[in-house]
Amino acid sequence: MRLFPTLNRFLADESGATAIEYGLIGALVAVGSIAAMTAFGGGLSNLFNAVATKAGGAMDNSGG
Repeated sequence: MRLFPTLNRFLADESGATAIEYGLIGALVAVGSIAAMTAFGGGLSNLFNAVATKAGGAMDNSGG
């Protein structure tokens, strides 16, 4: 019966744990980023539009 030594070796192997942890951290960062962009997206869009409008007006008034 070689099943038990093989099973014990498999259960004791931790070589893939770090990769899984990094994957979970990456997924958490992605979910947090999406949530933040969804929550603050409208305000950021308005801010960027205001900056673009002012920059466009400055370019028009520069004579160039």
